[in-house]
Amino acid sequence: MPDKKTEQNIPHSEPISTDLQENLAKIHQLFTETPDMVTRHLTIKQSGKQAVLIYIDGLNDKAAINDNVLRPLQQELGEDSQEIAVTVGHVGHLSSWEQAELAFFQGNSLLFIDGGEQAYSLDTKGWPQRNIEDPQLESSLKGAHQGFLESGDLNIALIRRYLPNRGLKIKRIMVGERGQTTVSILYIEDIANAKYMAELEQRIRKITVDAIINTGELCEFIEDNPFSLFPQLITTERPDTTASQLLQGRCAVVVDRSPNVLIAPVTFMSFFQNIDDYSSRWTIATFLRLLRMFAFITAAFLPAIYISVVSYHFEIIPLKLLLTLGESRGQVPFPPFVEAILMEITLELLREAGIRLPAPVGQTVGIVGGIVIGQAVVQAGLISNVMVIVVAFTAISSFILPNYDMVAAVRLIRFILMILASMFGFVGLVIGFMTMIGHIIALKSLGTSYGSPIAPVRLADLKDTLIRVPLWLMDKRPLSTAPKQSKRQRQSRIQEDTE
Repeated sequence: MPDKKTEQNIPHSEPISTDLQENLAKIHQLFTETPDMVTRHLTIKQSGKQAVLIYIDGLNDKAAINDNVLRPLQQELGEDSQEIAVTVGHVGHLSSWEQAELAFFQGNSLLFIDGGEQAYSLDTKGWPQRNIEDPQLESSLKGAHQGFLESGDLNIALIRRYLPNRGLKIKRIMVGERGQTTVSILYIEDIANAKYMAELEQRIRKITVDAIINTGELCEFIEDNPFSLFPQLITTERPDTTASQLLQGRCAVVVDRSPNVLIAPVTFMSFFQNIDDYSSRWTIATFLRLLRMFAFITAAFLPAIYISVVSYHFEIIPLKLLLTLGESRGQVPFPPFVEAILMEITLELLREAGIRLPAPVGQTVGIVGGIVIGQAVVQAGLISNVMVIVVAFTAISSFILPNYDMVAAVRLIRFILMILASMFGFVGLVIGFMTMIGHIIALKSLGTSYGSPIAPVRLADLKDTLIRVPLWLMDKRPLSTAPKQSKRQRQSRIQEDTE
């Protein structure tokens, strides 16, 4: 049977007729100019009734249709019964044409039987699909080399491999007026807070659009502050990361046809964590997290600090270094701000070109841009050597951040801080920094504090933020998720020698 949540969103209008010819006429009326629709007329050997099977060529598995639908119906004998003799995994009962149309375009084949009061939706989906591969944006050294695919059902199955527990619940919602997309909310019933779960479901049900193509579009509709530069939901392409977040009391949103999963609610510090942190020794994981925070500050502030120092506060530079800077900038005809903007825009152009072009060409563009153009502009006297070093160090720092959405936010923040620094020097930088901190503190993710556990202070959650303590000491789930069960584990390590 179709999912109850799904059925609630489908208006029941014109019912399916018991007359096969009327149904055929309705099919030709509804699905006009659909050359990829296949219509198979057959006689059911079990009952001797006439029937019609329709499906879309390319969305269905032809072998499954021949072996599991046509062969049982046309060749096998047996007692006439209420159920049809097919061997597909899922058989849905359809009573209206809206239900039939939705099931048809979702890749199911439809069976109409003469005299039957309802049609059947047969699960014969079989569109082309790529193999499971290592995630490209979230690579892991010690974690599993499996990433999500473009099938919501398969993505849920990948998550279930990590959480084979009946407590893992799934709520399905259909989103979109024209291209209906199956959106699934996953949560662990006895851990996740019901308030956050209800809030997330309500926001998704309010969406009224033509179609949702991917998780990025869904994210813009449900995040708390769509005008903020900071991402308020984590987008991941890893099943193990999703399972880990579910165990911490968060919810996951799986969008069919998208290889990413949304995680909510999250905090600012969540964007600096990586699945490898829990596979490495806690000292290494702590060092890497501190390094990422240093990289975040460097990627956001370094060019602005350089502009401030050179333009307004050069008196704080040691004399020898000041002479070196003066010699480097002696031939440059632009002020530091214009110099920095030119280099940053050039870097952004190279980055976008490297992403859009095929991999071999993209690497070539990176080499040409990074080495040839960088050296050429310095020799031409357009950019100083120091500025090239600043921009290169900034770029390397941004690559260290593990979350792509946070990297994109830092790119824009950097430009804002550069403008403030060029106008007011260190004063502008302080204004920008205080504004950013205040914004992070005021920001919410699904109604929870984005700045937690630092603002508001939650000492228990500090065990897994900038510093990761040993796993056997993390006996509580994060308070920011307000879990039903705060206890994560019992005493898991013998601390005293029993001898």
